[in-house]
Amino acid sequence: MAPVSVAASDRENNGPPVSDSKSNGRRAGEEESSSPALRPVSLFDQILDFGSRADPYPLFAELRRTPVSRADDGGYVVSTYAEITALLHDPRISSEIRNRSDHEALTRDEPAGLPPAFIGLDPPEHDRVRRLLMRHFGPPHSPGRITGLIPEITAITGGLIDRLAGRGDADLVADVTYPLPVAVICQLLGVPPEDEPRFRVWADAVVEATDPATGDLTTRRSRRIKAATELGAYLGELADAHGRDPGDDILSGLATDPEEQGRLTRAEVMVNAVLLLIAGHETTVNLIANGMLTLLRHPDVLARLVREPGLAPRLVEELLRYEPPVQFLGNRVALDEIEVAGCTIPRGAPITLALAAGNRDPGHLADPDRFDPDRPFIEHLGFGGGVHYCFGAPLARLEAQIALTELARRLANPRLVVDPPPYRPSPLLRGPRQLAVRFDGLAPARAADRWADRRPSPARSVAAPR
Repeated sequence: MAPVSVAASDRENNGPPVSDSKSNGRRAGEEESSSPALRPVSLFDQILDFGSRADPYPLFAELRRTPVSRADDGGYVVSTYAEITALLHDPRISSEIRNRSDHEALTRDEPAGLPPAFIGLDPPEHDRVRRLLMRHFGPPHSPGRITGLIPEITAITGGLIDRLAGRGDADLVADVTYPLPVAVICQLLGVPPEDEPRFRVWADAVVEATDPATGDLTTRRSRRIKAATELGAYLGELADAHGRDPGDDILSGLATDPEEQGRLTRAEVMVNAVLLLIAGHETTVNLIANGMLTLLRHPDVLARLVREPGLAPRLVEELLRYEPPVQFLGNRVALDEIEVAGCTIPRGAPITLALAAGNRDPGHLADPDRFDPDRPFIEHLGFGGGVHYCFGAPLARLEAQIALTELARRLANPRLVVDPPPYRPSPLLRGPRQLAVRFDGLAPARAADRWADRRPSPARSVAAPR
């Protein structure tokens, strides 16, 4: 569950911005391109363009030549690993939109009375909300919540693959990588699975608003606000129902938290439930789909995963580096004047952290464009970092490890039908829209207890929504 924010692409796409010629942070020994089309921030505009979705990495490599680039809208793009990591942990960097110099224009149409989700807050308020949410998601209050889902994730994955029996082809996105995370997050939150078609419309509208190609900033923000407000109202009503008749799910826990231990307001439950629902499946869909695409392009690694299922944890970490489902973070702003790689970023300026560029920085690791789960050192930005480190990272890792292992083991001789496949429109949440494969049959399912050695406590089923 990585952060999802339309602020990540709150830029007008009106052509190439102009690089700051006074201080652009160019690495020593590198010459500036004389071609305006190859100036650093123009490259970022090309990355946002849908035509680059299949392979943005050559453009990210060119962007890294200037670690900090200035956009014509006053924003800054940071693209190298060390600089991104430092900013993720720098208290002078804020996630609150009110600290942007242009915040009034960006918040003009926001619904009154609704607070930001916790990814749009700074400490200490961020810490308070995140702590209350984590009470029902992980340690110390719910240490077995995620690992207790292993049997269910395994069973859901196996059931989805079983449906491919008798077929010789499939769209792995529609058949497996989308329905799996949706089923898991619905169970975890307490959302009725039959409501999936309803909330998918809202979730798609929020995600599509991150794509500059879908309209100007005002239009996209309007669509995002409308969809998020309707989804929040739905989840607020669902939380009310769970409060009256609670089950073993996150919405029930939030609705029945005792006042004396701290409790989220109804509005806070609404906005953060929207975040958890969307981030809880959108990014994991892309992680698993990108993972299968990468494995099909590296059949030697695919075959090895079949022989060595214990490779899965390292393989997923390398995937998070090599093909991160969240390509950049744009909801950051400088609280003070900051110098980064020789470039001065002024107070109030918006900052975009190009995670996908940093993950392939040759200054961070050798041969970064090679997919290699055996790297002795796999440290990546796939889940961000600092106080905003991905809330749902343990769940995303687990879903990807199980899904990729089972797909690799059960699909006989899988191969791509189209390469590259068609991609989803969002430049922020990047992944295949379809992943058409052919295969020669299915291996039989195996018992769910093959993952049992990774369960520190007995499995707990998530109660069906009431």
